[in-house]
Amino acid sequence: MTSKIVHVNTARGFRGGERQTELLISGLASRNVRQALVARRGGVLAERVHSLGVEVRQVGGGVWSVARATHDAALVHVHEGRSVYAAYLRWLLSRIPYVITRRVDNPIGDHYFAHQAYAHAACVAAVAPQVAKIVKAYDASVNVRVIHSASSNLPVDPAVAARIRSEFSGRLIVGHVGALDNSQKGQEYIIAAARELERSHPELVFMLVGGGEDEAMLKSLAAGCSNVVFRGFVENVGDYLAAFDMFVLPSNREGIGSILLDAMERGLPVIASSVGGVPDIVHHGSNGLLIERGSVAQLRDAIVELSADPALRRALGDRGQAFAKDFTREHMWRKYLELYESLLGSVV
Repeated sequence: MTSKIVHVNTARGFRGGERQTELLISGLASRNVRQALVARRGGVLAERVHSLGVEVRQVGGGVWSVARATHDAALVHVHEGRSVYAAYLRWLLSRIPYVITRRVDNPIGDHYFAHQAYAHAACVAAVAPQVAKIVKAYDASVNVRVIHSASSNLPVDPAVAARIRSEFSGRLIVGHVGALDNSQKGQEYIIAAARELERSHPELVFMLVGGGEDEAMLKSLAAGCSNVVFRGFVENVGDYLAAFDMFVLPSNREGIGSILLDAMERGLPVIASSVGGVPDIVHHGSNGLLIERGSVAQLRDAIVELSADPALRRALGDRGQAFAKDFTREHMWRKYLELYESLLGSVV
C-alpha cells in the first residue's frame, strides 16, 4: 500500500496559505497521491477540498484533536503555524515524520516547544529564500528547503471583468486583493495615497477586494474619499484581476505574497513593498516596481508613474507574465512530491 500524506491547515478563514494548500492537494490528486486534509470544521478550505474528492477530517483546531486526526499518516504536512505543535505531538506519540511549510517572514516563537517542534521536523519548506534565512537563523540544524508558492490560474469570465471595468469607464483601476489585515497588508497606505491623488489624478480609482477584521477601520479611514471602492470578499478574484490596470501590495510583511504571482499571470504591472520574499519575485524595473515598507510617497509616485506611461505598464506586465510561468501549480506540487519521496520513498 502506498503512503498517505495528511495535510493540516486549521486556519479559520481562506487566505493565501489556504489557497496554496488547496492548489497543492489538487495537484497531488491529479497524480493519485493518497492524501487527506485535517481542516477547521465548517471552514471554506474543508468545503473546497471535499469537492475535489479528497478525504477531509474536520476538527475544532485544538492540538489534541489535530494530533488524533493524523494517526494514520505516513507523513504529516503542516501548512500553518498553529498546528505545528500537533504534528510534534504526533511525532512524540508515534514517530510519524512531519513537514512544515513556513509562509511568513515574522520571527518564530522563542520558547521551548517551538524550538522542539522545528528541531524535530523532517523538513521545513520555506516559500522564499528570505523565509529560509529566518528559519536557519532560528536553528541552523533544521533541514530547510525553498519551495516557492504558485500562481493560482484563476478563472476569468471576460463578460464579468468587462462589467467591472464599465463601472469606471475611462478611469484606471488601481487594484488590491487581500485580507483586510492592515498590520500585515498595509491597506492604510493605499488609502493615504488615494487621498493625496483624489484631486490631482481624478482618472484613478482604487479598488480593495477582500474582507477581514480591519474592514470597518479601513472604511472609516477612507471616509470622504470618492476614489476608493471596497468590494469585500469575492469568489471570482480572477475577474477582478482581469479588470485592473495595475496591482498594489504595500505590505508591512510577507512570506512571498502569492497574489503577486496571480496578478503577474494576468499581465498586470505590480507595485509592492520590498519585504520578506517579495523581492524574490518582483524585480524592480523589470517585472514590477518595489517601494520601501510604509512609504506612502513612494507608493503614490509609483502609481503616478505607471498611470502616465501605458508603454511601461505593458512592458512590466508582459515581463511579469513571462516570469509567472515558472511558478505554476505543477511546478509547486512536483517540488513537494520530490520532498515527500526523499523522506518516504514512493508515494504514488
